Order: sequence, then structure tokens, then C-alpha cells
Amino acid sequence: MIIRQGNTGRLSKALVANGFAFLSGLTARDTTRGVREQTADVLAQIDSYLQTVGTDKSRIAVANIWLRDVRTFDEMNEAWEAWVDKECPPARATVESRLAGEDILVEIQVQAVV
Repeated sequence: MIIRQGNTGRLSKALVANGFAFLSGLTARDTTRGVREQTADVLAQIDSYLQTVGTDKSRIAVANIWLRDVRTFDEMNEAWEAWVDKECPPARATVESRLAGEDILVEIQVQAVV
């Protein structure tokens, strides 16, 4: 069985299958802010979607992070380190990438155990 949350017709924001929650890449709702603030917004969205599907950040297995400019890595990490469960950090990759809009500075996608 597959359970979908936030189905837009193009994608599901969250999907649960075989004991895992798969979240789509999420971007900040307010893209006028800097990378630290955009990251914090995305992480709050992740918390919300994980709660909706019955899990939380302590059960994230892997996170993928895309930055418009890798020089903002430290700023992104400030928000990440304030948020991540220090006892249960996920495997993580961070890369520089051209994102869908000029004002999008960070995109994060996670997979978690339900």
C-alpha cells in the first residue's frame, strides 16, 4: 500500500511505502530571505510532513541538500545544526546545483523510517 500526502497532480509532497516516508524536495515558502532562513523554513516543513505521516526527524535515514551556491554551506549548516537530532543524525549529501528559480537558495529532500 502507498499513502500519499500533498498530492499536486504532478507530485506528492510525502509518500509512505514499505515502512519508509519519502518527502519530495522542499523549498522555502518565502524566497526573499537568505539561505539560513530558507533552510529553517524548509526544515519546519519537513517536521510538519513527517508528523503528518507518523514519524519525526529522529527517524530520518538520509537527507539530500541542494544549494544554489556552495559558498553558503556554513549558513545552511547553522540552521541544520540547530534543527537536526544530535543523537540520530541522518546520512547526508550536500551539493551545489542550479535550482528551479533564481530566488530559491536551498532545496532539501529526506527519507525517514515510519
